[in-house]
Amino acid sequence: MADRIAKIERKTRETDIAVELNLDGTGSFDVECDIQFLKHMVETFARYSNIDIMMRATGDNDHHLIEDVAISIGKAFAKALDDSPIERMSTATVVMDDAMVMTSLDIVDRPYCETDIPDPLYQHFMRSFAMSAGITLHILQFRGFDEHHIIEASFKSMGKALCAALVKRDTELSTKDKVKVN
Repeated sequence: MADRIAKIERKTRETDIAVELNLDGTGSFDVECDIQFLKHMVETFARYSNIDIMMRATGDNDHHLIEDVAISIGKAFAKALDDSPIERMSTATVVMDDAMVMTSLDIVDRPYCETDIPDPLYQHFMRSFAMSAGITLHILQFRGFDEHHIIEASFKSMGKALCAALVKRDTELSTKDKVKVN
């Protein structure tokens, strides 16, 4: 059985990012990032998804760095997936103080994203991640007034949902079987 591990390097005029993911990890992380809140969210995502993440990320401004980190993690995620059947779909709800957030997703290579995250930069993170990873991602905020708590609960619930969706199965969970594109 092949390891579900991938490395991505993304260098532009605006950012310099290196990401390594292990989808069959334990949630360990080693993250260096210019934005401390983004660092905290990537570490939170690693812990709740059980995906090991090593990342180095620097950039010229918050928008570029948040977007390029999401793209890099998404591309590494897609690259790390193998052809083995997985649970594929999952939903997880997380509460954090005032915030209650639910994530539903499908690892199906039909990228789409809808989110209630109140911060446009972290809405953009989720959209960039989903598009680069090739997943369908919905994040719903049921309650909450503290943006930090809502964003963090979003990363936690997405991590928990991905953890459950990545579990290997014996058979493909689709009436189409495997989709082949030539």
